[in-house]
Amino acid sequence: MSRHFMQHSDETTSVSSSSSSPERAVYDDTDFFTTQRNDSQSSLGVASLRDMTMSSSIELEHRISPVSRLPPELLISCFSKLSSSMDLRSCMLVSKTWSRNAVDLLWHRPLCNSWTNLLNVVQAVRKEDSYFPYFALVKRLNLSSLSDQISDGTVQPFMCCKRIERLTLTGCTKLTDHGVVSIVDGSNSLLALDITGLDAVTDHTLGAVAEHCPRLQGLNITDCSKVTDESLIAVAQSCRHLKRLKLNNCTLITDESVTSVARHCPAMLEIDLHNCRQITDESITSLISRGRQLRELRIAHCSLVTDNAFLELPKHLAFDSLRILDLTACYQVHDAAVEKIIEASPRLRNLVLAKCKDITDKSVHAITRLGKNLHYIHLGHCAHITDAAVIQLVKMCNRIRYIDLACCHRLTDASVKLLATLPKLRRIGLVKCQAITDRSIMALAKINNEINTIKPQTSLLERVHLSYCVHLTLQGIHALLNRCPKLTHLSLTGIQGFFMREDLTAFCREAPPEFTEHQRTMFCVFSGPKINQLRDYLNNEDRTSLYDTEGTMYDDREAEDAEADQQVTGMMHATGLGGADDDGMNDEDEVGEGSQYGEPPDS
Repeated sequence: MSRHFMQHSDETTSVSSSSSSPERAVYDDTDFFTTQRNDSQSSLGVASLRDMTMSSSIELEHRISPVSRLPPELLISCFSKLSSSMDLRSCMLVSKTWSRNAVDLLWHRPLCNSWTNLLNVVQAVRKEDSYFPYFALVKRLNLSSLSDQISDGTVQPFMCCKRIERLTLTGCTKLTDHGVVSIVDGSNSLLALDITGLDAVTDHTLGAVAEHCPRLQGLNITDCSKVTDESLIAVAQSCRHLKRLKLNNCTLITDESVTSVARHCPAMLEIDLHNCRQITDESITSLISRGRQLRELRIAHCSLVTDNAFLELPKHLAFDSLRILDLTACYQVHDAAVEKIIEASPRLRNLVLAKCKDITDKSVHAITRLGKNLHYIHLGHCAHITDAAVIQLVKMCNRIRYIDLACCHRLTDASVKLLATLPKLRRIGLVKCQAITDRSIMALAKINNEINTIKPQTSLLERVHLSYCVHLTLQGIHALLNRCPKLTHLSLTGIQGFFMREDLTAFCREAPPEFTEHQRTMFCVFSGPKINQLRDYLNNEDRTSLYDTEGTMYDDREAEDAEADQQVTGMMHATGLGGADDDGMNDEDEVGEGSQYGEPPDS
């Protein structure tokens, strides 16, 4: 078979072209925002096929063997089951037929996680007399693993790769408009572009995207602070199949461009406007009203948004697709807006109202109407909420997996005892709920009401945040550790029984470097393997010596203990303690199970 036959024609380039990496339909969904940081881990960049030679007798044997006479579709289906890139490479060595049908699978996502691998890939795509036109096989290009080394010159060799569908340049801060445009220019197949953190990028880049990428479905320009309404409007008008848009910290964006997106991109599924501080009610009303397929809306720290953004929604219309709504620090949102949200979006699963400090029990009672649909609820800093509302929430929404009630200082053990009965509860945040005691901990540890139980119950909790709950004791926490075998994170910052004992803080992780000396002194967070080490240490210590500095588990704290608690609380407020780690559940993986934007499973 001549080399020319395998080299140039798109139809002949790879028999597998239409099967192993099919051309997606214009309306096809993507997993752009659900990929791993380096979604090229499973591929191998092969520099050339020159070394993949075999004797003519072996080649003839494989040509006439039954397996080599399989249709390309079946061969590709078999090869696609292989999880190892080295296995795919071995398949390419079997015969030219196998090679033609395996090369697409191997090269659609070349591995660029080291400088050596990147050089090999560059060498292959630039070679003019290679057996396969590798430049035409690259469908996904991810350079984020080498972010600090990628510059405009580095990406120039990829100008010839015009069939790229997903381009990830996250954190490549040395790139400018020139470098990004060189790849985007002529890339009509581009479906997803992630240029997070490229602060040097301007409207010029998005203008090129609007001109050359009509099939674009996902765009992430987080922290691209120089982008303005002008280019975003052009993208909205040209890329009408846009489904996912992240504009985090694009502070120059206003209602003009966001309403343009709402008008021209009816297939929008997810939009994130975190910290777009010029956004007002007009944008939010337009996005929800026009985006009948909208599943996720994040407007955290959009402080100009008020109740009217939701009260102005069309009456008698339900937005059943909306699953995730994040209103963190939307200070002007009150009970009336929450009631309208629940009425209009009865299938919400994740609702974040953290720091909406004016909402009351009335909002929580409205939220209870979500029933079994509610999986994640964040009410941190909603200080007006009481036990009565939380108890009703637990009774009506028994599928809650994650709940954060940080700084809800009116809550007592009564709330936590009910929360502990949630059968699917995995993560709970009670930071600065200073009225709770070891009674709450015993409930979370499933120790209560076991008189008639043959086998002790174990808790399914994975992450527990208890920082500054100053009435908790070591004895209670010890019981929690023993009854929570799946625990991976436990925050106890500011709890006197822990941060003042060096034998226990030895198992803590390091405090963040930006913490002050006072904050470092009180920092006490256990995670990962340190949880098991702490549990083993406590179980192996003599109980008498272990608890000799504490009172009984349920004592009411006489004057001396109360005074000590007040001192801890005073230090906490005076030094401004309670960083991101201990002020609630702020981890990225906790809003949507399994991925950054994924919905929690139904079960």
